[in-house]
Amino acid sequence: VQLVETGGGLVQPGGSLRLSCTAPGFTLDYYAIGWFRQAPGKEREGVLCISSSDGLVYYVPSVKGRFTISRDNAKNTVYLQMNSLKPEDTAVYYCATDEDINCGQAYSHFGQGTQVTVSS
Repeated sequence: VQLVETGGGLVQPGGSLRLSCTAPGFTLDYYAIGWFRQAPGKEREGVLCISSSDGLVYYVPSVKGRFTISRDNAKNTVYLQMNSLKPEDTAVYYCATDEDINCGQAYSHFGQGTQVTVSS
């Protein structure tokens, strides 16, 4: 399974970014897709996940109300919409799947990541 993230960049605090996750040759809408992040010097952590039935699971309480996930099945793409960004959101962001319909705790396939930097 190859996952490809795009859309990262530099944004000012309070700004927004939308990350995209695509998967050539793999149908994303069959499975739960999670977004993870890894900040410098920290372990990778789960951020949130969308199940195959489009239920959302937030792994990090601090992003609730600011981040959300959506799918565009016609484009085989999952989006992470990030609003009201804070400097502590700075990290490399990864999408992931475990080829399961439900959001879980362990994921076996990760993309290469995209850098998000929140700074003035």
